[in-house]
Amino acid sequence: MGDHSTWFHLLPGYQNLEDWAKHYLERKSFLITMFEHQFSLTHVVVAAFVAVLLIIGALAYRGRVSKDRADRLVPERGLGIRNLFELVLEATLSIAESVMGRKKAEKYLPLVGTLVFFILFNNLIGLVPGFLPATDTLKTNFALSGTVFIMYHVFGVMEHGLKYFKHFAGPVWYLAWLMIPIEIISHVARLFSLALRLMGNIAADHKVVSAFFVLIPILVPLPFMVLGLLVCIVQTLVFSLLTMVYIDMAVAHEEH
Repeated sequence: MGDHSTWFHLLPGYQNLEDWAKHYLERKSFLITMFEHQFSLTHVVVAAFVAVLLIIGALAYRGRVSKDRADRLVPERGLGIRNLFELVLEATLSIAESVMGRKKAEKYLPLVGTLVFFILFNNLIGLVPGFLPATDTLKTNFALSGTVFIMYHVFGVMEHGLKYFKHFAGPVWYLAWLMIPIEIISHVARLFSLALRLMGNIAADHKVVSAFFVLIPILVPLPFMVLGLLVCIVQTLVFSLLTMVYIDMAVAHEEH
């Protein structure tokens, strides 16, 4: 398989679907044609595949803890769906509590938890031979960072009303001409830094693991897969931790 090939390319009709999408969806502009690029639906398909797996896993988890089950409070043996989901959720909630406090951690857990599951499993699927991580491209990562960017401003407005935007002007009115551009640049920088950091680390990790699989596919790649696992977890932690910080800063009340 090539760098952009996955098991999905072996499915009948997949290449025709990708050619159709390329014809109608590929962006053609002067800036894009200046640089080498390759249109691909692979990252979209992988992201959708992971989303479907998470939905199925969530439904299975819901069934395991349903009130209709007499053994809903009994832990499973081994690392099953229930234990895996609870492990990730409890770790996320614990970190959120240390950053935001218990009340806000529970309030914003649906957004942060969704990001954690989606990013983590998209990172991890890149360690499986024949798959690409959806998070090694800017398209996916800008969608994630854009969601965070929009939502923490929405949460800020919900918490403070339109007074939320007052902090862009700084502590005193006569510095507003200086503070407003600085604040806008700093907030836009968050959008780019979240996306670029995640893409750079996951893309580099995937390239290293793939290179050793091509050279010596037996045993030799295992240490790099272990390191790759660590990278996947750390990058999920960094993205989610920064998301928590941005939300907490947006909804925080000034002390007088």
